Amino acid sequence: MSVAGMAQTATDTSDEAVPERPAIMFNRWQEDWSGLADPRVPRERLDSLKYIPLSSGDPDVYLSFGADLRERFESNDAPVFGTGKNVAQNYLISRAEAHADLHVGPHLQMFVQLQSDFAPGKTQLTTVDQDHLGLEQAFVTLTEPVDHGTLKLRVGRQQFAFDMQRFVSVRDGPNVRQSYDAVWADYEKGSWRFISFYSHPVQTKDERIFDDVSSGKFTFGGFRAERKLTEKINLAAYVARYTQADAHYLTVSGNEQRNVFDSRMTGVAGHADWDVEGMKQTGLVGGKDVQAWGFGSLAGYTFADAAWAPRLGIQADAASGNRNPGSHTLGTFNPLFPNGAYLALAGYTGYTNFIQFKPSLTVHPSRTLKMMFGVAAQWRQTTSDAVYAQPTVVVPNTAGQPGKYTGTYEQLRADWACSRAVSFALEAVHFGVADVIRRAGGHDSNYIGVQVALGW
Repeated sequence: MSVAGMAQTATDTSDEAVPERPAIMFNRWQEDWSGLADPRVPRERLDSLKYIPLSSGDPDVYLSFGADLRERFESNDAPVFGTGKNVAQNYLISRAEAHADLHVGPHLQMFVQLQSDFAPGKTQLTTVDQDHLGLEQAFVTLTEPVDHGTLKLRVGRQQFAFDMQRFVSVRDGPNVRQSYDAVWADYEKGSWRFISFYSHPVQTKDERIFDDVSSGKFTFGGFRAERKLTEKINLAAYVARYTQADAHYLTVSGNEQRNVFDSRMTGVAGHADWDVEGMKQTGLVGGKDVQAWGFGSLAGYTFADAAWAPRLGIQADAASGNRNPGSHTLGTFNPLFPNGAYLALAGYTGYTNFIQFKPSLTVHPSRTLKMMFGVAAQWRQTTSDAVYAQPTVVVPNTAGQPGKYTGTYEQLRADWACSRAVSFALEAVHFGVADVIRRAGGHDSNYIGVQVALGW
């Protein structure tokens, strides 16, 4: 029954369930506020701006406004392990977003989102820390039924991510999220989903307002297929092309052209769950051939009937490094557009030339509180290449030095959903470095992040 029909019959039946209030989602453009056309849906302050009907006869024609605010205090006593000019930092990263979402029936959507990001107190700024005022997203989506399936075409500045966001993400961990000026086509039919896309990743400049840019000098595009094998087992694979002008690696610089081949399987069987992904990269950087790979996996078992529903987890990850700096082959893996939070918000190590093994324990003391404790040991895949901090920052004076073991870190993470619109998070990391980092001038490192996020 349509929302309009539900409103018309609300006085005729007492057995019909009251619709739930629309939820605030990670991707704000996926929200549907047409449910507020039903007068039985619980109301909150400023709902007159969440749902502005534009047609008296069609509740799916409406305008909606929304906003997000995220404040995180970070204390990091050793960025890049304190090597070089990196010093202890205590600062705030602040992200504010506001959006307008226009729906013209079920087939046409226009979405615009602005962002304003600051990092007061941080003296060593990067391109992901600050953007005074920028256009985060601005796109048009057309949705049409085609051959018993659904086709979606999305054009404009937008954000997208794949899977666990190991390699393609919206970069939610840092302050400035990753956007793409892109054309996106998505077709779903039955248990299949097909995606084709081409993009110019947006680069933050922050020299003046609305100055973020993209161009043909930096591109990412490809084709992806997803298949639901069973109710709880899914398979996905994609091929993509990544190009970047004037790329720089330890042993080569020049135009980068990488061919990407990725596959992933996820599943749940009883109380066990798993997520396994592998990526192969070929191509050229400068005059060298690329032969690189990356791998990520998560698995766990949840004791659902025990107090706090503990989950024992195992995470194993690896990515190639450059084994022979003097050869015509480059083995350094490029993590593309990683979400730093996948490893740890501290950013001490990145998804390049590394091996990680991480057991963890996750518990739920209450319905709204989740806590995770993990211990991870890390090694370099090859000592010929460097130790890398996130995303691909070289730890100086580590390439070619002996010692595969790079260190062990302990991580504590707590997430509390205070309400439908407010969340709180705490993350603490201690990284005990190995000799290869100490010889490079680094030392043990400590990070703590305290975050509050509000959505409207």
